[in-house]
Amino acid sequence: MRDSRPPLTAEEAVRLIQPGQRVFVGSACATPRALLRALEELPVPTPGVTLVHGLTDRVGIGDPPSTSYRHRVFYNGSDVRDLADTGLVDYVPISLADVPALFVDGHLPLDVALVQVAPPDDDGTFSLGVSVDITRAAVMAATTVIAEINPAMPRTRGGSSVPADRIDYAVEVDTPITEYVHEPVTDAAEKIARYVARLVDDHATIQVGLGRVPHEMLRHLRHRRDLSVHSDVITDAVVDLVDAGVVTGPVVGSWAMGTRRLYERLATDERFSLHPIEYICDPEVIGRHDRMVSVTQAFTMDLTGQACTERLDGRLYGGISTGPNFHRGALAATRGVPVVCLTSRTPTGKPAFRIELGPREPVGLGRWLARWVVTEYGTAYLFGRSLEERAIELIGIAHPDDREALLDEARERKYVRPDQRLRSRSAYPVDEERELELRDGRKVLVRPTLASDRDQMHELFYRLPEKDVATRFFNRLTSLTDQAADHLCNVDYDEEMAFAAVVGPPESQQIVATSSYYRDPRDSYAEVAYMVDPAWQGSGLATALHARTVEYARGHGVRGLTADVLMSNPAMLKVFRRGIGHELRMDADAGVYEIRMRFIDETE
Repeated sequence: MRDSRPPLTAEEAVRLIQPGQRVFVGSACATPRALLRALEELPVPTPGVTLVHGLTDRVGIGDPPSTSYRHRVFYNGSDVRDLADTGLVDYVPISLADVPALFVDGHLPLDVALVQVAPPDDDGTFSLGVSVDITRAAVMAATTVIAEINPAMPRTRGGSSVPADRIDYAVEVDTPITEYVHEPVTDAAEKIARYVARLVDDHATIQVGLGRVPHEMLRHLRHRRDLSVHSDVITDAVVDLVDAGVVTGPVVGSWAMGTRRLYERLATDERFSLHPIEYICDPEVIGRHDRMVSVTQAFTMDLTGQACTERLDGRLYGGISTGPNFHRGALAATRGVPVVCLTSRTPTGKPAFRIELGPREPVGLGRWLARWVVTEYGTAYLFGRSLEERAIELIGIAHPDDREALLDEARERKYVRPDQRLRSRSAYPVDEERELELRDGRKVLVRPTLASDRDQMHELFYRLPEKDVATRFFNRLTSLTDQAADHLCNVDYDEEMAFAAVVGPPESQQIVATSSYYRDPRDSYAEVAYMVDPAWQGSGLATALHARTVEYARGHGVRGLTADVLMSNPAMLKVFRRGIGHELRMDADAGVYEIRMRFIDETE
């Protein structure tokens, strides 16, 4: 410590702060609580002082909290949200990665920094412990640094070190490090987390982020292998994955928010390290990670893909934070997966999807950056999609009660065709996806179709030879109308159902076969039909797709299937004859077999 000055009490230290000074406050679970409390409890508040900070453990005193000072904040978290109506909180919309430059380059000079550190090591170097983030830049730039020295603070690896000569005054404290436990997630958030987890492959590098959805997503990764972490924040759920053998690579972050278990791991496990935010959030650094997965929490989105990440139900909430940097880094990564997640409705029940964002809903991510969008009703992929395709994808994952109104507005804006319809009023049934290995060794994913599969239906149709078109449509069609293609994939997942067998990565899947059925309400039988790409015929795909269709139909109250098959189509007849779980009746009439497949009750 500079000049070997003796320790001060917190009350003595805060009296060094002069009128009109800018005072940085350390972040998150390393907030210097004793110094802040002493500052607020001064008999006469120091006039003109501005506290500069990101997310803290707590500012102000009392319940509800009150403060005697102005706050210039880079994140509008729960620590200052109750002070919003006092007029004492000034929010700066800025990426956290750009904040250090404000301090270092003199755009926002700091007179004093109040921080919490671990005791010095043998050479006198201090560690910022669980919060390096923007704090290290503040310590290096401030004219005066006052530090709480806490033996409970773990010494952390990476970029957390502070030279002894940067600490001007010390205040000795011995209190537990603030612990943070995420609140339980809602059902909607839990569903979103499961959808997001499905986008994480083995060997991926993941960002955790501050929100409950990214944190919950980690709980659904127990069956992945060889993951790494490059994240702004590290939480206890990361330790769970390390202990489970799921995370085997480095765990790199900028600050930690969790329990003593996490903090002890930071001190003892060489895989864990914390670094300044400008390094962690550098898109070039992030982009070096293969399969980088970033998860950004948004609050509202328009039907073109523009996302608002700073305002919720008319109030400032959170901030720009680190989302855009991680999103751009994932975009730059090989096989990167940048995800935006949001609930389909805000806490006050308003639709999260809009035809356009409101004047007080700033765009945090432009529509050109949008890739994966996830709600509790499913997943949409927007890259390379037209305005019409984007609107259909996003309406399909909006709240079911909001879809028709959104579709009306999309028609009015001419984002979609006048005759566009959406039949589904439920969540995409992700649990109905199946990966199948065919008898020739090739693998396909059989999944429920989406309204946005229309163009893929066109492409499959045009790959069919003329004879296959005739046997499928009982007509020598030379083209497939938009309405017909829409009919093949835009279903309600109950009275009607369609499956697509797809190959390729999720963002560029190719449909190689389809099945569809439409239930007749009169007798609860469903008419079924299939299309199979010529390159996949003879592989057993049609048989596998038929078995999957039968399985789903039986589980949804269908009594059996019907089909009309040309006598000149022996391959399809063979598929039906091989079918398991139904008895077959075939009636011949004018070159056509009228087939009726009654599902056999397991008790029969």
